Amino acid sequence: MHSSTELIRDFVNTLHMDPKGDEESLPTAAALGGWLRANGLLEGGRPTAADLDTAIHLRESFRQLLLANNGEEVDVEPACMTLLRVSARAKIVLQFTKAIPALVPTASGVDGALGRLVVAMHDAVADGSWPRLKACRARDCEWAFIDTAKNGSRAWCSMRSCGNREKARQFRARHAH
Repeated sequence: MHSSTELIRDFVNTLHMDPKGDEESLPTAAALGGWLRANGLLEGGRPTAADLDTAIHLRESFRQLLLANNGEEVDVEPACMTLLRVSARAKIVLQFTKAIPALVPTASGVDGALGRLVVAMHDAVADGSWPRLKACRARDCEWAFIDTAKNGSRAWCSMRSCGNREKARQFRARHAH
């Protein structure tokens, strides 16, 4: 079972940006349905092209919020509006099981499945793990990762690739006289 942060990380990473060519794991509505089912978010229904468009907007909204978590200057308002629209379509309500509250999408199908991703964000905020979920600062990467550094200071998905490339760029800029 994925944690809330792992679920959102994996959803954002369905697009792997790469200078040599992006890899899109959700190129079709059917691929979206497969991903949602594989992650236990969709039980019935078949996604449409409009559902795919909504899912892509949701994914990129999460990416913007994860860049903000990483200290990047981004306008989070459009992302929040997308999350609000997805929440409304999912008909998220507060339910109680044995006096334990939980947010639950009451819509079925893809709307409910995408709502479960928004609920995962709420759960990550509630359990304190949300600030550790970040997107790589490298603009040609923006890979989502969970910052496991003790002080929460990771800026790149990997020091071996993006971090190394950025430090080399900064070094060249300092020594280019």
